[in-house]
Amino acid sequence: MKKLGLIGGLSWGSTARYYEIINKGVARKVGGLHSAPLAIESLDFAEVARCSSAEEWDAASVRLIAAARSLEASGAQGLLICANSMHVIYDRVAEAVSIPVLHIAEAVGAKMQADGIKSAALVGTRNVMTEKFYRQRLVSYGISLLPPDMDLAERVDHIVYDELVLGKISRESERFMKSELTDIAKQQVQAVVLACTELELIVDVRANVLPIYDSTSIHAQAALDFILAA
Repeated sequence: MKKLGLIGGLSWGSTARYYEIINKGVARKVGGLHSAPLAIESLDFAEVARCSSAEEWDAASVRLIAAARSLEASGAQGLLICANSMHVIYDRVAEAVSIPVLHIAEAVGAKMQADGIKSAALVGTRNVMTEKFYRQRLVSYGISLLPPDMDLAERVDHIVYDELVLGKISRESERFMKSELTDIAKQQVQAVVLACTELELIVDVRANVLPIYDSTSIHAQAALDFILAA
């Protein structure tokens, strides 16, 4: 198996989910007492959360690049950034190391393309829903996206940063997301991309009117495929 490096702590809860999915996949496919050869650089989320200015993203990129180089030096043969929003600086991180960095939106796009999905709604935090870095990756796989819903983006920001990353799960937020997904299903799209690694805590990805493409599980599956590839 190949050794994989995880840039985590973005938040730590979603990193734990990656760790669980990848190791369960190794156990299922390899059997016995096997688990995944992983290295984790867990960052302090408070130092990089909610970046908005160019200066803040520059500071975040310094931290992620240092983590990536540390993981490469540890013997990692590939990397994951365990967050959707941090992929805004993906190119800087990928250019700083000589090993592949598996892009979360490319993993999602490839899965949707394989399933024949041509149209979808993108649901995530503000920068994921509104900026080009994520949307263009999905569009490159032939997927047409609904225009960003700014009210939804603001509410998801609140749910993620004020609740989920702090370990708070509210029935109100669960009901809100269920209602939003029901409304999206009326807008002539084939699927929803759940482009936030924490949202699966309040969204049942298997019990919705539309298929839900959960970025966390899809990215972790891509990691599993990488680890087990010959």
